[in-house]
Order: sequence, then structure tokens, then C-alpha cells
Amino acid sequence: MTDIEYVTMQKSTIVRSQKEPWLMPLVRAGNRALSTLAPHAAAQRAERLFLTPPRHRRSAAEIALLSSASARPLQVGKHRIETWRWGSGPSVLLVHGWGGRGTQLGGFIEPLVAHGFSVVTFDAPGHGASEGGLVTIPEVVAVLREVAASQRHLVGLVAHSIGGTAAARALHDGLRVDVAVLIGAPAHLVDPAARFTETLGFSRHTGELMRARIEQRAGMPWSAFEVSTLAPAQSPPLLLVHDRGDAEVPWQHATLIARAWPGAEVLSTDGLGHRRILRDPDVVAAAVAFITARTAERRVPAIGHDRLWAETIGARRA
Repeated sequence: MTDIEYVTMQKSTIVRSQKEPWLMPLVRAGNRALSTLAPHAAAQRAERLFLTPPRHRRSAAEIALLSSASARPLQVGKHRIETWRWGSGPSVLLVHGWGGRGTQLGGFIEPLVAHGFSVVTFDAPGHGASEGGLVTIPEVVAVLREVAASQRHLVGLVAHSIGGTAAARALHDGLRVDVAVLIGAPAHLVDPAARFTETLGFSRHTGELMRARIEQRAGMPWSAFEVSTLAPAQSPPLLLVHDRGDAEVPWQHATLIARAWPGAEVLSTDGLGHRRILRDPDVVAAAVAFITARTAERRVPAIGHDRLWAETIGARRA
């Protein structure tokens, strides 16, 4: 099953069903019955599950990483957001995925700081150390833009999974960066939403009602978050990193985005999956090299980015 991010990372009965496999058939049967008897109530339940991010404890390494950061809370509308910063210099923003935390991208911090960047990350609404509740992607986009606006000189971003969806929308809405890296990002959300409702036993009609409820709550149509549709108007150089064995967002999504995003480059990996890819040293090195080269292009136009990228990787391996 693909894009498990919308299925296996839900709270309550879904999480329990992972630990107690016998429970899932009962969940499906109950949702099928509710879809038949009270489809609007079923859609309300599906909406709540779909928009409630799970919370997971930070690892010891992530906690240690936060101890070296400069912390700053930020109020964005009704949301109190936790943000952290490391280093000095032009800023690179790290954006986590659904059910994630900013520190999940912690492997990028030290290398970026070593290359003269400061690094900023945050826990999106309903995630990590930020306040909980139902969350829509427009709310994540609003927070992302506010965090970006708090930086004096933001030059780039690295976004994972649904964080890539939010980042693409923020760029479409006016966020300016010199370079972007999207890791395991989905090209669209329609299929994942359908798999979510089908996996939990909701009817197709209930799924349609759920999507309508979410569109009404978000104030935007589902299509507003199709990265492959937003891509043609984008200008920042983009590196797409995707694992061919990603069981949550199929690697073909990177191809769809790359075809639509002017000048996008794709780095494919094997055996790293959807999350371990964030901790792979070669992936981190390639992303940092791409950011370094593309931001250097604006300062030293005479030096090609391919040469700078090769020099950066070579220096790391020396």
C-alpha cells in the first residue's frame, strides 16, 4: 500500500490496529456500516482522522540537537509554534512531513552550518512541540510563510513529504528562495485520500463527502495542492530526492513533478524508503552541495553549478 503516511500514522484506533492487527477488520466493518447508515457522520469521522496528525516522541539525538539551538516561539493566528535556529549567515528552512517534527531533518543542520548557512526549523501546527488539534495544509502553509518571513535572509528550503506540498504552495503564494530541495514529496493528494478512506472501510461516497468537508474547512479546492500543477510557475532551482522503494509516496511522483518544474533535477536512491532517506549521509551531502552551488551561482555567476557541486562533494569526501 502506498502513502501510508495518511493511513498508518493516524491516532487512536488506527495506531492501536497496528499493534493489534485483529482490530483493523472491526474498524473497517464499523466504518462501512456507518458509511451506509449515516454517511455524513462517517464523513465527519473520516475528516477528523485525516486531519489529526499523530505525535511521536523525539529521539535522544533530536533532544540533544535542540539543546544546541536558539529557540523562539511564534504566534501565527491561533497557533503557537515552536521554532529553532542554528548557526549564522543566510538561512535554510527545514520543513517536516505529516506526523513529523522539524528535528527529523536534523542530519542537514551541521553540514549546512559548516557551509556558512544558518538553519531554521519548526514544528507545524498539531505536530511535535506545537499545540495540537485538527490541521489543514493551508494552516501549515501560513505557518511556513510566517517562519520564513521571520528570517532576515532566507535563501533555501529542504522539505520532506507533505512538507513539500506545503512548501510548493508557499512558493506559489509568494515565498521567495534561491533554491529548494524536496524529498519524498507527493505530486498530488487525490489518490492518497482515496486510499485513506478505502483502507479504513469508508465508502467512496463518504470519501467524496470527506474531501468536500476538508475543502470547505480549508477554503481551497483539493487541486490547489497538486505540486505537479503548481510546478510550471516555479522559478527556484529544484532538487527532487526520492527512493525507488518508497512505499508511502511512489517514486513516480518525483518524475511527475520534475516534468512540470522548470529545470528540476532528480536524485533517485534505492533501499532508503520514505524516512530513512533523511538520515542518509550521501543524500544529505548531495542536498547540501546543491544548495551551496545554486546559492553560489548568484554570487559568482561565472562558476557553473555543476563544477561547484562536484567541488563541494569532493571536499566532503577528501
